[in-house]
Amino acid sequence: MIKTIVNTELPLAERLLVRKNVISHGNGKKRFCIVTGTHGDELEGQMVCYEMARLVQQNIDKLDGTVEIYPSLNPLGIDTIQRGIPNFDLDMNRIFPGSEHGTMAEQTAFRICEDLKGADMVLDIHSSNLYLRESPQVRINVLNEKELVPMAEHLGVDFIWVHDAATVLEATLAHSLNSTGTPCLVVEMGVGQRINHGMCNHLVEGIFNLMKEMGMWTGDVKEMQSGIVCKGDHVEFLNAECSGVFLTELRTGINVTKGQSIGQIVNALTGEILSDVKSPVDGFLFTIRAYPIVYEGSLMARIYHA
Repeated sequence: MIKTIVNTELPLAERLLVRKNVISHGNGKKRFCIVTGTHGDELEGQMVCYEMARLVQQNIDKLDGTVEIYPSLNPLGIDTIQRGIPNFDLDMNRIFPGSEHGTMAEQTAFRICEDLKGADMVLDIHSSNLYLRESPQVRINVLNEKELVPMAEHLGVDFIWVHDAATVLEATLAHSLNSTGTPCLVVEMGVGQRINHGMCNHLVEGIFNLMKEMGMWTGDVKEMQSGIVCKGDHVEFLNAECSGVFLTELRTGINVTKGQSIGQIVNALTGEILSDVKSPVDGFLFTIRAYPIVYEGSLMARIYHA
C-alpha cells in the first residue's frame, strides 16, 4: 500500500511528495523501515528499495510483520541530481528532527521523523559522495553501541565503524531517532551518482538476515559473516601532500600492508610522480579516492588497523 507522508504545495502548481510503500502480512507486530534518498546524489538505496519491495511482495507468505520502504526523503534533490534540497542550499541530514511550524524543509523533516518513530528498526541507506568510494559499512554512535552493534553484525557488511559521540552530528536522522528510542542503523557504501549492483544485492541479503533474526522473516536467508568492528581510534586517514592527479588501481575491501603503495599523485603536464602514497599501517582499506583530482589535504584513503 502506497501512503503519502508529506504533501506540500510548491510554486507553479507542483507538489513535494514523500511516499512510502507499506507491506504487511501475518500477525507479527514488528516494523522494519528502510529509508534512503536523503541526499539526492546518493543512489545505491534506490536499488535496495526496489529489490526489497519486489522480493518481499513475491514472498509475502514469509513475512510476519510490516516492512515500510521510503525510497526518496529528498525527492527534489534526486530530481535535480543535487546532494541537498534545491533552492535552500541545505543538507537535509542536518535539519532533523525538524519543526512542525518551521520552513518547508523543517516541516518535511519533522513529518518524516514522526512517521518513523516507534519502528523496531530503521535502516538509513547512504552512498558516498562523488569523491570517495566506500566499502559497505555501518556507522554507529558510541552511545548506541551496545544495542546497535549486534544488530549491525547480522547485515554482513565489511565494516562497522563505532564513532565517538563528539563526531556525530545531532541533526542527522539517525541521531534524532536513536535519541528518542527508535533504533536506526546508518549504511554507507559505493560512490555518489552510481549504483553498485553487487553491494546492493549483498545488503538486501543482509536485511533479510536481520529480519529473520528479529522474527519477521520465515524464509531461507544467506548466512552472513560479521564484518570488522572498529571501536576507538583505529582508523588512519591518508591525505594528499600536494595537488595533482591521483592514480590508483586498488579497490576497497582489501587488506594492505605497511609501506604498500596505495597510488601516486602525478603531474599530467610534466610526467612527474609528485607523491607515492604508501600505507602507514597494516590494515583494511575501506575508503579509496574515486575522483582523481586532489589538492593538498584531500582525503585519499581510510585504513582500519587493529
